[in-house]
Amino acid sequence: MKILLPVDGSECALRAVDHLIAHAAWYREVPEIHLLHVHPPIPIGRVQAHVGEDTLKAYYLEESQASLLAAQQKLDAAGRFHTTHIHVGQPAEIIAKMAKDLGCDLIVMGTHGRGAVAGLVMGSVANRLLHSAPCPVMLVR
Repeated sequence: MKILLPVDGSECALRAVDHLIAHAAWYREVPEIHLLHVHPPIPIGRVQAHVGEDTLKAYYLEESQASLLAAQQKLDAAGRFHTTHIHVGQPAEIIAKMAKDLGCDLIVMGTHGRGAVAGLVMGSVANRLLHSAPCPVMLVR
């Protein structure tokens, strides 16, 4: 079983990591875990005039690694092997694409994260993903 675990460093995302670890026995076989962080793109426009492409890539990498660190530590402490992925783009779109490209059987994620705009009941990323995901989505509050 392949599980995509998108995280943004928020407490809610870390609860999804904890849930997956705590309920690993639900799965017949040891799940193949793909940990994903999607960094929203910085509007390019004038930024490119002042910041080089290499600097921008380094920024995305540094910020993404910081957002992944707590989830990686939790999975490592639980002895759960995982593959880490970092992408830049619109989170819901990238999560759905990664789930499809990796052939994931399940997406496990928090209901809301650090996004500036959130839905009333659940985060806007989770809400959009429910409409575009190629596999079941388990939302953890």
